[in-house]
Amino acid sequence: MTVGDPRGIGPEVAAKALALGPLDADVTVLGSEERSAPHALLPEDAGRVAAQAVERAVELARAGTVDAIVTGPVHKHALHLAGFRYPGLTEMLAHLAGDRDVAMMLAAGRLRVVLVTTHVPLREVPRSVTTEGVVRIGRITDTALRDWWGIPRPRLAVCALNPHAGESGLFGDEDDRVLRPAAETLGAAGPLPADTVFVRALRGEFDAVLTPYHDVGMTAVKVAGFGKGVNVTLGLPFPRTAPDHGTAFDIAGKGVADPSSMRAALDLAVELARSVVRRRSDATS
Repeated sequence: MTVGDPRGIGPEVAAKALALGPLDADVTVLGSEERSAPHALLPEDAGRVAAQAVERAVELARAGTVDAIVTGPVHKHALHLAGFRYPGLTEMLAHLAGDRDVAMMLAAGRLRVVLVTTHVPLREVPRSVTTEGVVRIGRITDTALRDWWGIPRPRLAVCALNPHAGESGLFGDEDDRVLRPAAETLGAAGPLPADTVFVRALRGEFDAVLTPYHDVGMTAVKVAGFGKGVNVTLGLPFPRTAPDHGTAFDIAGKGVADPSSMRAALDLAVELARSVVRRRSDATS
């Protein structure tokens, strides 16, 4: 586990999460060396501490020393100042793991949402969502659900881009023209309107929902389980989880940060690591 930017709430929620109760795993904590005087750090130094901890965690995971990693919240601007110029940790992890093709999942209980596009302006979403892109994300998701969650036949749904899935072209043709062929290729349901697909997933009808843009997926997860959501990077050679919140500099050092999401990230990392170890054992026996 890396604690993230030492100036934020990462070190606090990491310590609190580990103190919440027994965890069926051995945890190595990285990046906590600056906890004694975090506010004295310059952003560049804080970014370097956070990034180097992530680099070390990936080294341990690729060497097989650890079975999964949990990353605390980082500050993107601080990372950039320190020379780590990635859009976010997801992209950094993909590069460190060997330039892997990855996808971002947000999980809250039984609701699992995977983003087809991530941090792009809303006006660019329609041209950024392609049939090939949805299929690619869907296949990464299918593999992760099989290999990490142990679901033999994952049930995927594709969330529509337009209201009422376009209403037969009345509100846009992207759903019929772009998303429906992708859903058919994947054997997934949809495209299904955003105002119903997440409810159906919460009821257990789908194992994951592929969402065309950032906020429709993030909003669903945070409403379903605010404070307990988990960010999962799919496509890596090892599970990586993270809490669904940021550095929260405004409350850092006040002792009031809620560790629920960090604990959820730890618990899910243990669950996924156990599944990976079991599969590895079965493959060699």
